[in-house]
Amino acid sequence: MTDAAPPPPSREIRTAHSLTPDQAEAVLRLIDKATRTDGQPAVSEQGRLQLRGGPRDGVQHLLLDVDGELVGYAQLEDTDPVEAPASELVVDPSHRGHGHGRALGNALLAASGKRLRIWAHGGHAAARHLAQVLGLTLFRELRQMRRPLSPDAADLAGEPVLPEGVTIRTFVPGEDDAAWLAVNAAAFAHHPEQGSLTQRDLDDRKAEPWFDPAGFFLAERDGELLGFHWTKVHESPGQDPDLRLGEVYVVGVRPGAQGGGLGKALTSVGLRHLAGRGIPTAMLYVDADNKAAVAVYERLGFRVHETDLMYRTES
Repeated sequence: MTDAAPPPPSREIRTAHSLTPDQAEAVLRLIDKATRTDGQPAVSEQGRLQLRGGPRDGVQHLLLDVDGELVGYAQLEDTDPVEAPASELVVDPSHRGHGHGRALGNALLAASGKRLRIWAHGGHAAARHLAQVLGLTLFRELRQMRRPLSPDAADLAGEPVLPEGVTIRTFVPGEDDAAWLAVNAAAFAHHPEQGSLTQRDLDDRKAEPWFDPAGFFLAERDGELLGFHWTKVHESPGQDPDLRLGEVYVVGVRPGAQGGGLGKALTSVGLRHLAGRGIPTAMLYVDADNKAAVAVYERLGFRVHETDLMYRTES
């Protein structure tokens, strides 16, 4: 007589429009665990910010449990009036290879009415395979580029050259919010992920430990905001100063002020700030098909470090 085989694990996917604080913490722990294996988070900064703070328009959370244990998570954001809903997903590394990623992917397809975009951060082979299994095709490549910084910024040729009458100052929280949101929306009207940021999104970021208005530069002429460069410092997990990253978080120039070198000057101002803080490496994200921006960053010494891929259903 032999013992009966154990029952197969019970998989359940729950959908919620907001997470409790305990659920949000559990998802963040799952993302952190996967990050240590994969080398980069499977869920973006925006996605992680949307875990907390109650319901958000157009955002759904999918929680995958196996025998009551959280082993997978997906987020679906349907806020773009034109494009298909965007999504990200993560599976606990110790529970991979059991079809959980495919189950989450199919749940996302069902929730989106089979109109779906999904990120594969880092472009790992397993993520590319999942996209193929789900019948998705590649349509966007987001490059992370990096370059070393010297403490005195001596490798940044020349001082930033600003257009006539333009001055630079730093962001004042609470006073500059509305003007910045307006310029950001105008500068990124073609880029819904960035251009659609709201006061709530800005407040979320101002509440993060990394936020530092001293690294948030505004370009003005006669008191009118023309452009900005918001920098961000990523501390290393072990607080090793040699592993810190300084990010060109976002550079934007208002339409009508573009083409005069303001974007390049703002980029240089921010890089000099990061170098002055002793940050050894600068990074940024840029779409591969934005040839002009890629060329500018390459001339500034940036080189491709890794690539994020986005897949979508056939339209």
